[in-house]
Amino acid sequence: MKNKDERTITRREFAQRAAMLSATASLLPAEVLQAREQATAPAQAAQAAPKLSEAGQAEADSRYHQILSLYSDYLDDGQKANIKRMCAELQPSLERARNFKLDNSDAPALYLKPLYERDKKPPATSPTSPSGGSPAKH
Repeated sequence: MKNKDERTITRREFAQRAAMLSATASLLPAEVLQAREQATAPAQAAQAAPKLSEAGQAEADSRYHQILSLYSDYLDDGQKANIKRMCAELQPSLERARNFKLDNSDAPALYLKPLYERDKKPPATSPTSPSGGSPAKH
């Protein structure tokens, strides 16, 4: 049983608190929120930037410039920075996939093979009369 000293919250109280929180969060100026994000973004980007080889960095940069050549009119500065970060983060995964050795006899992984086989039900058989046809009328 719960202690009577513990405070429980009802659904109504929860909804009221959630509404008040969302209402007060919308009162903050957008400039304050953007300033916070921009202040923390360079520090996080420097820590999260993967170390790439010279060829890998060149490939990531060329991918970034290709995207900019296609969509630069539709992107703002924040989106461009995000795309540059994603291109750099994608490069190590691409290099690992390219370094995976395959033989010519390796089949593609087109289906998922389960670790165990499920028991299959035997096909249902319908009872038939011994005469092989419909039941005789009497």
